Amino acid sequence: MRRLPPVLFEDGCSRELVSLIRTILAACKEISFRVGQGALSGVLGSTLDENIQGETQKKLDVLSNQLIKDILLESGYVKAIASEEEDYTVAGNPNAKYIVSFDPLDGSSNTDINSLVGTIFSIMEAPEGSDPADPAIFMQPGKNQIAAGYVLYGPSTTLALSTGKGTRIFTLDKTHGSFLLTEDFAKIPVDTQEFAVNASNQRHWQPAMKEYIADLLAGTEGPRGKNFNMRWIAAMVGDVHRVLCRGGLFTYPADTKNPEKPYKLRLLYEANPMAMLVEQAGGLAHTGEERILDIQPNAIHQRVAVILGSKNEVEACLNYHK
Repeated sequence: MRRLPPVLFEDGCSRELVSLIRTILAACKEISFRVGQGALSGVLGSTLDENIQGETQKKLDVLSNQLIKDILLESGYVKAIASEEEDYTVAGNPNAKYIVSFDPLDGSSNTDINSLVGTIFSIMEAPEGSDPADPAIFMQPGKNQIAAGYVLYGPSTTLALSTGKGTRIFTLDKTHGSFLLTEDFAKIPVDTQEFAVNASNQRHWQPAMKEYIADLLAGTEGPRGKNFNMRWIAAMVGDVHRVLCRGGLFTYPADTKNPEKPYKLRLLYEANPMAMLVEQAGGLAHTGEERILDIQPNAIHQRVAVILGSKNEVEACLNYHK
């Protein structure tokens, strides 16, 4: 099995980019250890605070954010960072080339029940001569990403990573701390009979999504003529990992539950990196109105609808939205 750096060098990644990715992964290995310790680590449960999203912060959210933030800013490789847990962007080295957006602990509500959580990250190049304190440097469409990935903290610690040459899967060998290549190029099957959605929100969905899911649930007697299984982990990293491994459709659609927040998932550090990974593995990633990677951001914490996964199934879903 090959280690991560030689694989990235073979793909033409610069030494600086490889060092940046390894820096992110150093923090992720520490998070993996803390997650694996569970209640023994003393970091389960919630804090008394809310993040910029209005969500109650878990202790591991705060710890994970601080670990990644500190190691990135100390590395000198980043001009600025944007995090789900930070109100604003944070300036780094003015001479650095890269900007990093990240969700430090996706699915953190799962920590207290010992279920899947993960870290999602996106890397772009900063505009030349830009001010590291200016959040406008992050206002780039996802197609500008030069690397994206997530680290899934499960029975094994797994990295899904793309630098634009396909999506590869690595597994952390905890005996010596290296990520080893375990799947050279993930390929999402074009057809599927699995979908992942928070069905408890269906009364708030738009008519197109209601009709689509209803037809899936109708099985062989319905218009799709086949049975579908529903899977829902409540952590985007877990649901997308399943899609990368065996296909499927994952969606968090728009809903009317809170008219001021019709969308759940954040564009810069959730939808964009996952869309890159899925597209690089042969899948599709869409909002129902446009390709996710084409969206021009207008805010750091901008939210969007997400429909991604097996190509033919995503297209079938999008047909309901026309």
